[in-house]
Amino acid sequence: MTLQLKVLNMACSACGDTITKAVQAVDPTAAVQADPKTKLVAIETQASEAAVRGAIATAGYTISN
Repeated sequence: MTLQLKVLNMACSACGDTITKAVQAVDPTAAVQADPKTKLVAIETQASEAAVRGAIATAGYTISN
């Protein structure tokens, strides 16, 4: 499944790395592309959307609805 999420407080590439690690903690095979300029994160994952959103939130980031 492909998810596209807007992460409101992603400010830099280090934030993108942190988000990538958080997503890969719930799905090690997930492909994550984070763009701090647009604040969009594209994720190709087998994990549920709820699990991915939870992992990003636990890492300290806010996802727009």
